Amino acid sequence: MSPIAIAAALLIMLPLSLLLFQALATDTGTRKVVRQNLIAGPRPAKSKKARTSNENLNDLGRKLAPKSYVVRLQRLLNRAGRPAGMPLQRLLILKPILAVSTFFIGVLLLTGRFSKLGLLILAGAVILAYFIPDVLLDSRGKDRQEEITLELPNTLDQMLIAVEAGLGFESAMSKAAITGKGPLALELRRTLQDIQMGRNRADAYLALVERTEVKDLKSFVRAIVQADKYGIAISRVLRTQADELRTKRRQRAEEKAMKIPVKILFPLIFTILPVLFIVVLSPAIIGVVKMFSGGI
Repeated sequence: MSPIAIAAALLIMLPLSLLLFQALATDTGTRKVVRQNLIAGPRPAKSKKARTSNENLNDLGRKLAPKSYVVRLQRLLNRAGRPAGMPLQRLLILKPILAVSTFFIGVLLLTGRFSKLGLLILAGAVILAYFIPDVLLDSRGKDRQEEITLELPNTLDQMLIAVEAGLGFESAMSKAAITGKGPLALELRRTLQDIQMGRNRADAYLALVERTEVKDLKSFVRAIVQADKYGIAISRVLRTQADELRTKRRQRAEEKAMKIPVKILFPLIFTILPVLFIVVLSPAIIGVVKMFSGGI
């Protein structure tokens, strides 16, 4: 058998073997049930409900993905705002399907034309197909973080006006969440919902930071938690944080403006200047050619 055929067989058998191993070697929780029975006695038997195909696929997706990778996907989804069309369960199922589909399509395209370069391209395409959802979520999360960073100073100004008018901090946050638009307003509404459900305010604020992972919001939440802990006036904290974040926003804008000439340099050299030279020098070149051809 040729080495190419052996490599193709290994590429097919290894994923199938891994799937079979994961399905057979997964802990079913028997030890946990026995330990619970020994400590607290057997639990009353519950009526088993028929599991749907979606639940079975969700369990299979969680078994195939490592726990650390599932946690990473959770962070990406939180940062991207938990898209309604892409929950974690669907994402865990979609990624292996994309990889397997890409593999079989690549095998069909390379049938009879296997080579080392083709196998490398196929392996790269399979890996890329598996991690494409991660790249899209990461890009969406970064855009969302930038929107939150831009909206935060204006939101703090609104909250400061409400607090100085006599409202409490949570009421001011509620006003900013209702009148505001964008991802920051949505996150503030979710934080207020957590507080209304009985969650500690400090824990709700820290959960807001963990979901968004925005540095400016993290510093603001830390200042609010400390002010609540030590009894510092909220209006003073809001005014200080708003001024600081507005200064940071102006500095970031100046930094981006200073980077623009460097970014324009290469497109200017390789696209605009050649066309400009052609337009300017072509009449002179044509005249020189005609002059020398006429002299000959």
